[in-house]
Amino acid sequence: MPTTLTTDRPRATTLFRPAAAVLGHQERRVLSAIGCGLRDDEIAAELAVPEDTVAEHLARILVKLGLRDRAAAIVHAFDCGLVVPGRGPRPRSAGPASLTVAARAPGPAPKVRISLLGPVRAWRDGRLIDLGHLRQQAVLAALALGAGRSLSQQQLLDDVWGMEPPVTNVVPVYVYRLRKALHDGAGPRTVIERGLRGYQLVPGAVDADVAHLRELVTGIGKATRTGEPLEVVRLCAQALKLFHGEPLAGLPGPLAELERLRLTERRIAIVRRKVEWQLRLGQDAEAIDELFALTAAHPLDEPLAAMLMRALYRDGRQAEALTVFERARRRLADDLGVPPSRMLRRAHQMILRGDEAGLGLTPPAGADVGTGP
Repeated sequence: MPTTLTTDRPRATTLFRPAAAVLGHQERRVLSAIGCGLRDDEIAAELAVPEDTVAEHLARILVKLGLRDRAAAIVHAFDCGLVVPGRGPRPRSAGPASLTVAARAPGPAPKVRISLLGPVRAWRDGRLIDLGHLRQQAVLAALALGAGRSLSQQQLLDDVWGMEPPVTNVVPVYVYRLRKALHDGAGPRTVIERGLRGYQLVPGAVDADVAHLRELVTGIGKATRTGEPLEVVRLCAQALKLFHGEPLAGLPGPLAELERLRLTERRIAIVRRKVEWQLRLGQDAEAIDELFALTAAHPLDEPLAAMLMRALYRDGRQAEALTVFERARRRLADDLGVPPSRMLRRAHQMILRGDEAGLGLTPPAGADVGTGP
């Protein structure tokens, strides 16, 4: 019979206790079997003990390790290394269960692809993976944004829940579920590993779009410094294709909120850099289309509005350029209660005067795309 025990011991004080340090030999065997997914009756048959004895072992395991229930015991079995995904699966045969499972030879595991530059999604071998509810997705996003750093349970709690932590420490449960979802069952390798300091994504096991963005931003900076405008435009276009909506769309938590703003600003900076060089190369039509789309999404961004005004004027569309100014002026007044900035007023005055020299193409304020993801 499955056994569940809820203890009054504070969960935060027993975040991780190695099973080998506090459990007896038979208790470790029971915990390993539980981690493999075996029921109490299957464990009893394998160990040749009464089922009630298995239940008693489990009760002692939960108390000794400060665990809440059977699900937490399964998570702990993985975290302390008693069970490795792919090496200790629950037997599927109709015969007696066996706790002795032959280890498969390690081989290259297929990469999991994770996208954070929009709604959080993941694919394995081209198939979309169910990542569970939004808080669980936020845990995965925090690990992916960690760029190989090990994150403690407390840090994950702070990043995903902030000042409203859950009643119980659900981080290990979410990590366990994510491991199951991301693992293909074909080998021993897991995508999320635990070290001494916390959890992290296994290097080389995950292909994340934020890592590609970081590489492209580095390339954009290099092409800019070496004076390769066509390469700048090409790399900017590649970087912008990685975005498919608002980054980390809908994810809760302080980390997601901060990264959503940062990645959105990074996207705007890349668009500015791309448009600036398109205008220098005479690709006015392409630049104008991009700026119209971006100013519609960010109507209070004055540097974008000024760039669109200059691009329209260059293209012989002075009336439309002045309309952009009026639209921006009204939004600033209605939403923020402020007049246009000096930069936007200056662009407006130069268009009215036909001052083409004053409307020369100089990099807009804040156009640096940076070097991070």
